[in-house]
Amino acid sequence: MQIIEQTDDHAAAIERLLDLTFGPDRHHKAVYRLREGVAPAPGLSFVIENGDGLAATLRFWPVMLLDGQAALLLGPIAVRQDHAGNGYGKALMRHGIAIARAQGWPAILLVGDEPYYGKLGFSRAAAERLHLPGPVERERVLALELTQGALDGASGMVDKAAANGGQATRGAGAEPDGAT
Repeated sequence: MQIIEQTDDHAAAIERLLDLTFGPDRHHKAVYRLREGVAPAPGLSFVIENGDGLAATLRFWPVMLLDGQAALLLGPIAVRQDHAGNGYGKALMRHGIAIARAQGWPAILLVGDEPYYGKLGFSRAAAERLHLPGPVERERVLALELTQGALDGASGMVDKAAANGGQATRGAGAEPDGAT
């Protein structure tokens, strides 16, 4: 298994995999409101390819907390059905979390099941006072602090990065956008 950064050449295969995994109406899910008109975070879109094509994909998106602090939104993540259970999803997330930490991002949010994502450190408690736009099951909003205390006192509605001019402050010592 080799994780590589996503390129434009992967776009069509990624869209097919996401449609197969989540359905063609996936763009109507509330979490997509945070992605509309916003580019994925630089250096944080990955794929796993094997001999028969694209096997898995993961992207991270910049979002803004109410206090103007930036965070990341994990997803979508998808693994081709014939590769389910091979650890590709967890490998992509571990890789992405490590890169995000190295880039200076303070926290990652996602919508998912805590019993699964909790194995990677995500918790409901860390996101307890955060809200996502649209109908989202609150118990499925999870977070992982990459910097201890990054979400202390964070509350309110999470917004897409473009709503604040795309500006993001990742905390002291953060690398410039695109640094790895």
